[in-house]
Amino acid sequence: MTGPVAELDARRRPHELERAAAEPADLLVVGGGITGAGVALDAASRGLRVVLVEAQDLAFGTSRWSSKLVHGGLRYLATGDVATARESAFERHLLMTAIAPHLVRPLPQLLPFLPGVSFRQRAAGAIGMGLGDLLRVQARTPRSVLPPPRPVTAGTARRLVPGLERRGLRGGMLSYDGQLVDDAKLVVTVARTAAAHGARILTRVRALELRADGASAQDTTTGERFELRARAVVNATGVWAGGLDDGITVRPSRGTHLVLDGALLGHPTAALTVPHEGSISRYVFALPQQSGRVVVGLTDEDAPGPVPEVPEPSEAEIAFLLASVNRVVETPVRREQVLGAFAGLRPLIDSGADRTADISRRHLVAVSGGGFVSVLGGKLTTYRRMAEEAVDLAVATRAIEAPPSRTAGLRLVAVDDAVARSRRADAAEPIVEGIPVRRADVEYAVRVEGALTAADVLDRRTRIGFVAADRARCLAAVEQLVAEALGQG
Repeated sequence: MTGPVAELDARRRPHELERAAAEPADLLVVGGGITGAGVALDAASRGLRVVLVEAQDLAFGTSRWSSKLVHGGLRYLATGDVATARESAFERHLLMTAIAPHLVRPLPQLLPFLPGVSFRQRAAGAIGMGLGDLLRVQARTPRSVLPPPRPVTAGTARRLVPGLERRGLRGGMLSYDGQLVDDAKLVVTVARTAAAHGARILTRVRALELRADGASAQDTTTGERFELRARAVVNATGVWAGGLDDGITVRPSRGTHLVLDGALLGHPTAALTVPHEGSISRYVFALPQQSGRVVVGLTDEDAPGPVPEVPEPSEAEIAFLLASVNRVVETPVRREQVLGAFAGLRPLIDSGADRTADISRRHLVAVSGGGFVSVLGGKLTTYRRMAEEAVDLAVATRAIEAPPSRTAGLRLVAVDDAVARSRRADAAEPIVEGIPVRRADVEYAVRVEGALTAADVLDRRTRIGFVAADRARCLAAVEQLVAEALGQG
């Protein structure tokens, strides 16, 4: 399944678009984030004819702005939402053992016992980690995948996070969770796996109006309008879902992250877990990345008004995240040391709560007044379950015969070595000096992962765009490499 059938070759887009407009599908999926890609895979793996359309690029919206955690739902235990916590732990188990062990790794997480962390927060953290481990046991995740929590000494805590404050350090609690190599990579890999089962994945196609039996759409690269016909339709457009289904009220919540040089924290090998002041259920995390950087997040702020294509962090959020980390590190991180910042909007269902932090993270799958299915809310970790429920409801509502979902045991396709696959003589050369992205990686992004533009490569296939200065330095080279990849025969 790693052959040509699993490739999203951008050069095939015109042909795939023509076929999608000419041939009715069993299921039309609107939205190319993790939920939409998951719906496409679930339906295609059942043997249904599937078309997915996305107005921008795969993982353009919320899916690329996460903390990149595949988490077991510890926070939901703290708020009493046991069902969501159990669901998260079970879906984490599937991702780490059956679906995507090549894309998820165990991540140690350290709650330091420092003066800035109260006794109540230490006790609540230790109890919560123990309860979280019970969920791991219930989900049957082996200790070899996620070790149980344990107390650690001050020396061990400093080895894990060398930048920790020494004064008053009394060790800490160490637990484990799942961490994605990259959230956008997960979306693309799910979409590739759907393509391997026959789904047509089409980006830069905007759904203008949804019906029970299809959609009016527009190719945003040419402006051409056309009709897509399908026996059932699923709206998986996240924070934009209300624009296609007026029966849905979305209340976006902004989550902001910072990008730091890992050297500022001594190149930690564990995530630093810092409770919000006065809280036993909300945390800021400093998460080490394979790139040698650390991502610090996240916030939970109401984001009313029109939904922007790319949300912007506020200076108040940046200051809050820095202040949270600086409570427990030896050398405070200054604002000018922040390499980059990004924000995403959670597609929460408006429940009338005073704060978005109090809104349930459970998802909604429902039939709209127009006869199509809308799926909304939830979390990246539980995308597979959301997709299964959406397809179940779509086929039941439209009386489509289909077998049960297969995705609980369906492994995602491999991410191949770009250099080994490349036709370029300079495949192993970096795109620019000092950036660990090779020329072959850009070719791979276009020929296998569906990238159509330099922005697709910079911002969603390689994540160079996390740091604006790096993005600007690489832009011209990537534009040239994308043009060459699209023009190859």
